Amino acid sequence: MIDYGKRAARVVFGLFLFSLGSYLNIRANIGLGAWESLSMGLSYLTGARYGVMSVATSVVILGVDLLLRERIGLGTILDAALVGTFVDLLSALDLVPMMTGFWAGLGVLLFGQVLMCVGSYFYMGAALGCGPRDSLMVALARRLPRVPIGLVRGTIEFTALAVGWLLAAKVGVGTVISFFGIGVILQITFRL
Repeated sequence: MIDYGKRAARVVFGLFLFSLGSYLNIRANIGLGAWESLSMGLSYLTGARYGVMSVATSVVILGVDLLLRERIGLGTILDAALVGTFVDLLSALDLVPMMTGFWAGLGVLLFGQVLMCVGSYFYMGAALGCGPRDSLMVALARRLPRVPIGLVRGTIEFTALAVGWLLAAKVGVGTVISFFGIGVILQITFRL
């Protein structure tokens, strides 16, 4: 039981770091990642806070995961509940101003990407379940065995990004960096 508690604490710590990275990506103000774009667009549409829409999106995806009979763990539920909540908390504290210049925004974005990857390392390493979005990717990949998993992931993320963009979320250079850079940074982080 003590080991399980340590693993749960590791998940929460990882999700906090991931959320801090997501918050910094928003504050970078040079373009949002796919899921940030979707939650921000829904926030604009509904008037709800970003984090509330992030949690709502996660709950909907979690429902789809369950319908697809994907395994759900404590980490899956904590991811759905905490990432958006932590981002809203950080936004309320207003610790980092919205960047107005490209180079400052780029630095904040890259630091945010690194934090998201380190957070993912802690979160995934606890082995208490995938996040709702990753579970969706796994579920779809199992049902589409002839489609490369990268294409499945890319299609899901592109769809989230397109909906966010249609709802007026900011898409820009940061979006491209997030889309292509996160994999490289994640690989380096896990290797280290």
